[in-house]
Order: sequence, then C-alpha cells, then structure tokens
Amino acid sequence: MMRRALALARRGGKAVFPNPMVGCVLAKGGRVLAEGWHPKLGGPHAEAAALKIAGSRAKGATAYVTLEPCMAHPGKKNPSCAELLARAGVSRVVAAAIDPNPAVSGKGLALLRRAKIAAESGLLAAEARSLSPHFFARMKRKRPYVILKMALSLDGRAFSPGGASRWITDAPARNLVHDWRAQAQAVMVGSGTALADNPALTSHGAGKNPLRVVMDTRLRLPRKSRLLDGSAPTIVFTASRRKIPGAETVRIPKAAGGLNLRAALKELCRRGINTLLVEGGPTLHAAFLARGLADEARVFIAPKMISGSRDPNAAPTLPSPRLKKMGSDFLISGRLSCSRG
Repeated sequence: MMRRALALARRGGKAVFPNPMVGCVLAKGGRVLAEGWHPKLGGPHAEAAALKIAGSRAKGATAYVTLEPCMAHPGKKNPSCAELLARAGVSRVVAAAIDPNPAVSGKGLALLRRAKIAAESGLLAAEARSLSPHFFARMKRKRPYVILKMALSLDGRAFSPGGASRWITDAPARNLVHDWRAQAQAVMVGSGTALADNPALTSHGAGKNPLRVVMDTRLRLPRKSRLLDGSAPTIVFTASRRKIPGAETVRIPKAAGGLNLRAALKELCRRGINTLLVEGGPTLHAAFLARGLADEARVFIAPKMISGSRDPNAAPTLPSPRLKKMGSDFLISGRLSCSRG
C-alpha cells in the first residue's frame, strides 16, 4: 500500500514544486478504497483528495501517506489533513516520513493520537524523502538542495584553451540544462565564469527563468554583462560595499579562498529557494565540495580531446564512443577522428 502511495506521489512531479510530492492510499481489509496525490502547487492535498473519493467508507480505514499529515500553521493554504483524517473516522494512519517543517514536525501524528487514532511513521521513509530532497534540505539543513553541473572533455577540460567557444557539449545536452534551469529556483556561477562566458543563465524558453546568482568577491561583473540585462532577476553576493545596476547586491563575509558559501546559502534559504543549480566554474565547484555543501552532481562527458585545439568544435572526437562499466568506474573508448594510421 505504501509503495502504491509513493507511485501516486510521483504524479505530482514538477507541478507541486517547491512543495513535496505526496501520495495517499485509503484501504480496509486489504482492499483499496480510494487514492489521492498532491496534483499541483496550491491544489488539494493527497489525503483530502482520497477522502473526497472515499466519502463515508473512510470510517475505520487505514490511511497510508508518504508524508506526515499536515497541521494548520501560518502561511498554510489548505485545510489540515490531520484534522480531515480525524473527522473522517479513520482507525489508523501510517506515514512514511515525518514532515521536516518545524511548524508541523510530529504535530500531525500527535493530533491523530489525541483523537484515538493509531498513528505511526517510518515505513519506506528513505524512499519518501528521496521524492523531494529539495524540501527536506531546506527544512532540515536550512539551505537549498545543491546540484553541481559540470561539462568535461575526455581529457578533463572544462573550457577551451583558446576561448573560441563557450560550449564543450552539443545542443541536446545544452537543451537539457535549460530544462534543469527551469526546474531549479536559482542558478549560480562564480565571477570567473561570468566574465569568461558571459552567460545569460535563463531557461531559453524551456520554462520559468530561475533567479541568477553570482559569487563575485570584488564585484568585477561588468555593466554590459548578460546577467544584468533584466531578463531574469539577479543577485550578486560580494564582499564589496559597492552596488551594481541591474542586480541586487548582497554583502556577505569572506571565507578562505573567496566568499562564505554558507552565508550565501542561508540567504537563499531565507528567500525560499529550495533548489540551487551550480553551473561553475571549477573553483566554485571545488569550494562546494570542500565544505560538504553539494548534494548531487550532474556531469556531462563530451567525447572530445580539446587540449590541443583552440576550438572544441574542431577538436578530435570519438565518433562512436563505447561505454563500459569497470567496477565502480566507467571506461569510454573509441577511435579518434584525427587518427591517420
């Protein structure tokens, strides 16, 4: 029953973001009475949807829910699901994960127990938390869920030595990154990448543009930067006291090697940012990794060897690369396009 609730929760997908995906199954005597899931942000919660279908049949049933039923708290738009379950007369509630929101955590189950309803949690909790890692990261760790995005050539380059092209990957990979930007609430780069690539960091029509974030210790970003073009909001974190037109400038403390990343993440969390996509460059990625602040990595490996080429588009490639798993590693092999022997 809980696995079915997890499958239902996934139907919410991106439509519920930044809230968590939640599913609910009402059952009695081993038979499913009704199912529900959170369909979209601001829509009815999973428990409310299932209870509406079940009607009076919900009395004496067991509710399997992927997240602890919510309690009324400031800012909440929907009725309390814990109260709805109690009024419906369910006999038992099994929640996978406890709600990490301090305004709710444990209180929904406590209300059910006061109503003489058997309430428990922990069944497939890890699977439930994995549905919405961004939500749990912001609520429990007081920072966004951080995704590091990298693109490397086979010889380990993140950029062209000659600077002739800003892209190592081809169009399909870049289009996928546009989708990731649309799904993330914020995208971050360091000042080195902002200066070298002059990126727009928009979704390019794939969806809503994210908040653009630049880590710029000395406020080197030029006024002609595409990040200041007004196409999407931009925040520049800096140690400088100066301001820059076209962006909100936020002063944060310095740390070893640059700016204090924890201070930046804390500020983004305060603004309600659940997911942060960090696009570069290598120095910024290294800082996140060194401080244990990265949650996920998404790495493109382009089948090119660009060390000896000024232009990645003209670099030797592996036209038909082969991928083989070797223990915990991956071997990519193939004949180079420049081979003449």
